[in-house]
Amino acid sequence: MPKQPRMPNMQQMLQQVQKMQQDMEVAQEQLKDEIVEASAGGGMVTVKISGDLNVKSIEIDPSAVDPEDVEILSDMVLAAVNEALRMAQELAARKLGGASGGLDMGNLGGLGLPGL
Repeated sequence: MPKQPRMPNMQQMLQQVQKMQQDMEVAQEQLKDEIVEASAGGGMVTVKISGDLNVKSIEIDPSAVDPEDVEILSDMVLAAVNEALRMAQELAARKLGGASGGLDMGNLGGLGLPGL
């Protein structure tokens, strides 16, 4: 007669999920204070974005401003913002991934837990 699979301990699972949710909330709060910086055009445009994806500053070297070629400045700003966003998303993934403690959430992503 085959063995019956053990039922998961729901109380223990609930405690793990609650701890993970608390850890993720702490990690999300910490992300607000972390800043990533990206530049384009050899440093002519620099963008700083927080870990919670808020643009904090855009610095443009005055020599990058050419009234005859505004398009290139726009391209540099766009490139720097996109790179900073990518870096901030990587930072958030590392922080929030660690907060899950290796717990396989499977299809629990729809529970409304922060970061899922």
